[in-house]
Amino acid sequence: MIKTDILIIGAGPTGLFAVFEAGLLKLKCHIIDALPQPGGQLSELYPKKPIFDIPGFPEVLAGDLVDNLMEQIKQFQPGFTLGERAETIEKLEDGTFIVTTHKGTKHHANSVAIAGGLGSFEPRKPLIEDIEFYEDKGVKYFIKNPEKFRDKRVVIAGGGDSALDWSIFLSNVASEVTLIHRRNEFRGALDSVDKVQELKNEGKIKLITPAEVVGLNGAEHLESIDIEENGAHRIIETDYFIPLFGLSPKLGPIANWGLEIEKNAIKVDNSLDYQTNIPGIYAIGDVNTYPGKLKLILCGFHEATLMCQSVYQRMNPGKKYVMKYTTVSGVDGFDGTRKEAEKAVVKSID
Repeated sequence: MIKTDILIIGAGPTGLFAVFEAGLLKLKCHIIDALPQPGGQLSELYPKKPIFDIPGFPEVLAGDLVDNLMEQIKQFQPGFTLGERAETIEKLEDGTFIVTTHKGTKHHANSVAIAGGLGSFEPRKPLIEDIEFYEDKGVKYFIKNPEKFRDKRVVIAGGGDSALDWSIFLSNVASEVTLIHRRNEFRGALDSVDKVQELKNEGKIKLITPAEVVGLNGAEHLESIDIEENGAHRIIETDYFIPLFGLSPKLGPIANWGLEIEKNAIKVDNSLDYQTNIPGIYAIGDVNTYPGKLKLILCGFHEATLMCQSVYQRMNPGKKYVMKYTTVSGVDGFDGTRKEAEKAVVKSID
């Protein structure tokens, strides 16, 4: 039996940052994740994808962000159960929980924080005949290593942030990048749309809208694609076709835990601490929903912080917590007194 204060389900960026915030409160964390390594989607789907909306980082690769988060929490020595899926949960009479994985590993925790991102996921595949034949023969749904496309011809289809971001990134890697979208308008960030237009004007990206990929060609591997543009058909030679139409998320066994679910997400109370309808179970990050929810990593960080504060009060009822800033006390000083922290500041100034 693995015992911990907070059991975090999901080792994505939100789950990892929750370990840091819990550590500042002297709370111990253990993380369960079905993937064999920490990082969630950032590690599994696009470790080399640049992220632009992390405070303090004008640009950071997804894999590097995971590495930084792991370095940040190393001092708090979290435990990990990787390659195992959280299967069942039992609430004991004292309000604590036992979570068992599909391999039978049991975890006993005061509180449970579900940080499962989009849950288990599969790419949304376009309805193109024989597309399965070309998977791993030129058709890719994820980009893990951009160097694979070095000096290759690449066609990307989609209208969201992933399609835009990867088109921009690969414009400096591939010999030719073509972005195809069935509409003239894109759903992604306006800055990315402007950048794609700029690269089109510079001749670094071929932009075809409104258009749709309707066929794939090649004997042993992908050699060309058929597109339909304004009612006319034409063929484009390419080495890779990357349809980026998002993911189909599934909560998996968590959906059977008695939690209130809305559109495949877990409803939480965002007025206080992101607790679910079951006291002691929280949901943070992309897995939750509430009025005004934004699926951003930085929002998950905020939710993780408030969740940890709530767990502290749950474990220490009636105990007054004095908020301290890491700029004053540092990380190691969170078990000292405010007066000691203030002395440390005076000393550093002198």
